[in-house]
Amino acid sequence: MSTPSLRLDQSLPSDVVSQNAGGLMSYRNFPAFSLPWLRRRCALFGVVFGLFFVLITLSMLLATKDIKLALTLGGLTFLAFMLMSSGGPALATWVRHRGWSQRRERIGVVLGLLLGVAVSYVMDGTVSRRIELEYIKPGLESSGLLTADMRKLRKPSPGLRAVNLVLLCGIYTMLGGGLALRGYFGETRRWQEFLRAQELADLRQRQQSAELRLGVLQAQIEPHFLFNTLASLRALVRQDAGRAEATIDALVDHLRATIPKFRESDGNFQSTLGQQFEICRSYLALMQVRMGKRLSFSLDLPESLATLPFPPLMLISLVENAVKHGVEPKPGPGHIGLRALRTQFAGVDAIRVEVSDNGRGLREGGSSGIGLANIRAQLQARFQTSAELEIFGLAEGGTRAAITIPEVPA
Repeated sequence: MSTPSLRLDQSLPSDVVSQNAGGLMSYRNFPAFSLPWLRRRCALFGVVFGLFFVLITLSMLLATKDIKLALTLGGLTFLAFMLMSSGGPALATWVRHRGWSQRRERIGVVLGLLLGVAVSYVMDGTVSRRIELEYIKPGLESSGLLTADMRKLRKPSPGLRAVNLVLLCGIYTMLGGGLALRGYFGETRRWQEFLRAQELADLRQRQQSAELRLGVLQAQIEPHFLFNTLASLRALVRQDAGRAEATIDALVDHLRATIPKFRESDGNFQSTLGQQFEICRSYLALMQVRMGKRLSFSLDLPESLATLPFPPLMLISLVENAVKHGVEPKPGPGHIGLRALRTQFAGVDAIRVEVSDNGRGLREGGSSGIGLANIRAQLQARFQTSAELEIFGLAEGGTRAAITIPEVPA
């Protein structure tokens, strides 16, 4: 799945916006130098400079009593300030909508702002001189306000003009989009951080959903086993009190091995391979009491593997299948063996756990039951394609089921 790109025609998520705002300041909620950003920003400055235009016009009207002069001066001032505030941002917006590479776009945005500042400075100077020569000076002379002493005033010194130039450049840069550069340059970083946080939240949600499904799948296993055991106990109580007592002891031993693991999981459904082997051992011991000499079993778990993480209740499901579909239907003694070993799978270190029996062997459709489907669903939810379940018949008779998962350090 491709990473979502930043949309210039849509508002930014609150986690990406550098400074949330509403009303006339809502332009900050859009990507810097986008069309919605530019339109809302122009509207904001239009309102501010519109009020300034009204004040300038009224001031000139009171000073000169010339409405045409006042309106012309106020209008030219309004246009000059709008050009100052929007010329550079308009060029930067044009650049950002070209679809250029990030490096080229950033250079273009900065150059666009600088060009806008330069053009605005020249235009503002031109307008100011025109106002002074065509409107202010003649008006003052005709009204007698321009005295001989005022004409003799010297021009500012070069140092003062340099200071004025620096101050004007700073004002032009700030009003002309310079302050938006910081938000623009940090926007991509904030967007990527937002996407990463969103991916982590989605991953946590998927994990919680998967764990919930695992809990439902696992809950299907225990009732089936308990009902069968209790039904057998009912018959044994009447027929063989000694075996019934031994079955109860074995059942209690098995429940001690299984129930605490559910309580300790706290919704995480984690366990170790050693714990799962112990659950299988207690279950097979219980089945051995029920079946007598017909069942024997063996466990081979290297000590180095016992503490490694292993999904709960998968192994016991395979053991139950080996008893129910392999050993019980076949006359005579049966044997079930559990073995764990290290291997390689999908190019990484893995654990392989095998459950083998010498029962009646694999029958048609025997690898697609509900319990096996549950295991495959759990493996898919936990490991995607990095794990597998294999079921195959043995040449000497019987069946072998094997689960392979990536090895995760304890």
